[in-house]
Formats: sequence, structure tokens, C-alpha cells
Amino acid sequence: MRILLVEDEKGVSGFIKKGLEEELYTVDVSGDGREGLSLATSNPYDLIILDVMLPGLNGIEVCKQIRHRAIKTPVMMLTAKDSVKDKVVGLDSGADDYLTKPFLFEEFLARVRALTRRKPTEIVELSCKELKLDIRSHKVYIGDREINLRPKEFAILECLLRNRGHVLSRTQIMENIWGYNFDPTTNIVDVHMKAIREKIAGVCGRDYIRTVRGIGYSIDCN
Repeated sequence: MRILLVEDEKGVSGFIKKGLEEELYTVDVSGDGREGLSLATSNPYDLIILDVMLPGLNGIEVCKQIRHRAIKTPVMMLTAKDSVKDKVVGLDSGADDYLTKPFLFEEFLARVRALTRRKPTEIVELSCKELKLDIRSHKVYIGDREINLRPKEFAILECLLRNRGHVLSRTQIMENIWGYNFDPTTNIVDVHMKAIREKIAGVCGRDYIRTVRGIGYSIDCN
């Protein structure tokens, strides 16, 4: 899952980003309200986390603009303001949850899980012939045999399965798995694809990933 975090305090944003990535979320970070709004309206996210006090455009206005543009992505507001009035303002702006600082990370994660579960069409399993990917348990199987993938390998395979029938460029894969701030000259996607192919082939002898030369990759279920 991909999360947008808009928080200008570097210590706080670094702490949250590290914790979320350890839980296998992909996190884009912005420290400016206007940039955060631009990211929120140009990329698909499973959750948007907004600090209230932001340079450029405050979190309340960012949230209002997001809802004005009919974006239904769940929004969690973060702020040091804990009065009932402040909470009402945040929720009335279109936020789905409101968490005051400081907070326990366990509670924060529980709220993240609750908000990302609200999607009515949540998919729990993706498959391609005998290849099956269980999103909740983060496990991959060929038939009844489990394939041990690293977190980023699992995320790439999930991305390909979710976009079955489409060819994804290396840039699209990088943006979805590593976030928008990445080195476009790196060959990290190719390295991970090679590892995924070898692990799958080691179990069933079949290559499920199709390379479209000059464009990118797709999942092959034919």
C-alpha cells in the first residue's frame, strides 16, 4: 500500500516513514502543503497523512482541496492542537481521523490499518494460474508450495498482479514501490525482477514475468 505523508518536522516525518516502511508500506513524504496537495491529486494513494501546521498551505486547506476535487482517499490529520474545537475543524474539513501529538506508534499504526481497511472493494488475494499472492499474510504460493520473497520483491509482484493485462514501465514500478523520490538511473527494478523470476522458476520452472523490451514488465498468465 502507498501512503502520502505531509509533515514539515523532519524528525517526525523520518520517524513515521521508517516505522511505516518497516510495516511494508510505500511512503511518499512532503514537507510543504502545496507540494503535498499536488502529490495527492496526481498520484493514487491508499492513505494521506496531513500535519495541520504546514508551510505553503496548511493541512486543513489541503484536506478541503482534496475533498473539493472529489478524491475519496482516507485522510488522517496530525496536530499538537487537542481541543474539541480543533478536532471538529479538522474532521469538518473532510478528514477521516484526527490524532494529536505526541502519540504512541502502536496506536498510530492501528489507526492506519483501520483507515486502509475502509475500502469496500479490498482485495485479499491476487492470482495468475497456480501463482497466488495473499495480501494480508504477505505470502506467495505456487500451488501449495510457498515462495519466500523479500518485502520489495513481494511489493513488485503485487504491483504487477494488480495491473494484470498492462505493461508497467520501470518508472511506474519505482514510483509505486519506492515512492516518487528515486534515482531514475538505478537498475534496482531489473535486479529485483531477476530475483523474483529465479525464485518462482526454482519452484515451478515457469517464468510469469514478461519483459517488453524498451517499455517495461507485465505479468504473463497465458
